[in-house]
Amino acid sequence: MTAALEAVLEAAASAQVHRRTGTVARTFGEMTAVAGVNLRPKELVFVEDPAGRPLAGECAGSEGPIAHIAMLDRGAIAAGARVQATGRMASAPSGRALLGRVLDGLGRPMDGGGELHGAAWRPVHSEPPHPLDREPIMRALPSGVRAIDGFLTLGRGQRVGIFAGSGVGKSTLLGMLARGTAADITVIALIGERGREVRDFIEHDLGLEALKRCVVVASTGDNPAAMRRCAANTATAVAEAFRADGLDVLLLFDSLTRVAMAQREIGLASGEPPTTKGYPPSVFSLLPHLMERTGPSAQGSITAVYTVLVDGDDMDEPIADISRATLDGHIVLKRALASAGHYPPIDVLGSVSRLMSRVGSGCHNEAARRLRQLLAAYNEARDLISIGAYVRGADPVVDRASDLMPAIDAFLRQRPDEVTGFDETIAQLLALDPQLAGDDPLAEVTDDDDTRAIETIGGLP
Repeated sequence: MTAALEAVLEAAASAQVHRRTGTVARTFGEMTAVAGVNLRPKELVFVEDPAGRPLAGECAGSEGPIAHIAMLDRGAIAAGARVQATGRMASAPSGRALLGRVLDGLGRPMDGGGELHGAAWRPVHSEPPHPLDREPIMRALPSGVRAIDGFLTLGRGQRVGIFAGSGVGKSTLLGMLARGTAADITVIALIGERGREVRDFIEHDLGLEALKRCVVVASTGDNPAAMRRCAANTATAVAEAFRADGLDVLLLFDSLTRVAMAQREIGLASGEPPTTKGYPPSVFSLLPHLMERTGPSAQGSITAVYTVLVDGDDMDEPIADISRATLDGHIVLKRALASAGHYPPIDVLGSVSRLMSRVGSGCHNEAARRLRQLLAAYNEARDLISIGAYVRGADPVVDRASDLMPAIDAFLRQRPDEVTGFDETIAQLLALDPQLAGDDPLAEVTDDDDTRAIETIGGLP
């Protein structure tokens, strides 16, 4: 039997020889109750509006013979409207044809650039890689941002959160990461953003040149909750496809909080009980599963950066808490720094990368630790220094920190359009405190990378 004949027989065996249809029983908000058809969970359906146009929806569950459909497309739906099951789940495109394109939550082009020719399609819902199939994270991923590369070094395949209130600079920092990262491909998810911010982010924060090696998946805040949730899965599926090709992918996800809010709308409309802050239980199962889909695998890696909108700068609210517990590090943006014109407003002492000690060299980690100590000492004495109550000589560590603060502050500040190479960042970090080059802990380092770094210090002015 030829391969072509086998393919035909397989397609015939799996084909639907009759259409599965039902009717709309009632609608409530963005949910639709459908009778007369059995649907699988997450199955994609099309509901006809009064003009006969198909509106996409996703099965969110069932109650007896009634299936609940979460609408993906917005439109008017009347009782008795025809519903057609597709027999499949929502799919996401994959392949190089996606580079430079802007897609909606279902992977459809929304940039006016025409169809995605040559793209393959895969389900948006998938399981995370098996824990024992994941490669260890051992290599650093340069980001181009000095504060991150110097004090919060990321590894290829690490998952980290950017925690901040509204209007502090999350989108600007994401644009800096998209332009300066050393990843092969960047996938950007814009979930729940205001409509004008999508184009504004692409043209100003990202830039049209950086867009050429990026894929943008956008679902604005006016989209139904199910579409916003589907966009999160679509962006993750696009990143997974590139990872399966052995590439190092950077997934910039803005924001995880909007996905939680979308799932809250769907869960409450489906009859789930509200729990902490009104979030139903499904939210606290969806988010970890979504984040676990990223990270390293046997072929490539997905380094994921999720923004988390903290309510009133409260780092202990439910979504921030579960995100911080699941991710491999967190970057905190401080409103006081942004108000003072310090960009990016990264709170170095309040942030941590759990894998920096593994992916950074010995002298790099030691320098970052020592400078953190100086920053902590200066912050403790800041009030006394500002009012002139601190007497120089009372604490040698504070004296040393005060002397170095202008240089440290200049190191942490960076223009949005400025990209600093990883080696240059480490050299600048080590040069901040000349005493680091002569201290015993660094002199005892024997690793080849550390030896080269120490030699670099000796050549600095």
